[in-house]
Amino acid sequence: QVQLVESGGGWVQAGGSLRLSCAASVGIFRLKGMGWYRQAPGKERELVAGITNFGRLNYANSVKDRFTISRDNAKNTVYLQMNSLKPEDTGVYYCNVDAGVNYWGQGTQVTVSS
Repeated sequence: QVQLVESGGGWVQAGGSLRLSCAASVGIFRLKGMGWYRQAPGKERELVAGITNFGRLNYANSVKDRFTISRDNAKNTVYLQMNSLKPEDTGVYYCNVDAGVNYWGQGTQVTVSS
C-alpha cells in the first residue's frame, strides 16, 4: 500500500506559477514511475507529466516548455513546477505512482484565472 499526499494547488492568475508536491509513504526509488495527471471539469483525466525510475521524462504537448517534473528520492517526493500557467491548465491535479499497482493521491485543485 502506497499513500500519497499532495499539496501546492491554489489560485493563480494567467502567467503565474505554482509548484505541486506529492509525498509518498514509501521509498520512491522502488517505484517504476511517478506522474501527474489532471482532470478538467467535464473532461477525462489526462497525463500531464511523468518520470520513470530511470529518470526518463514524459510531458503532454500542451505543457512542454512550461512544466517540469522532478523528484527528490531523499524526501520521497515528486514535484511539478508549473510556469506560464494558462486558464486551460485549470483542473484537479492528481499524483500517480506505479508500484506494480497504480496508486492515486486525493487530488489538488489548480485554478488559473484569465
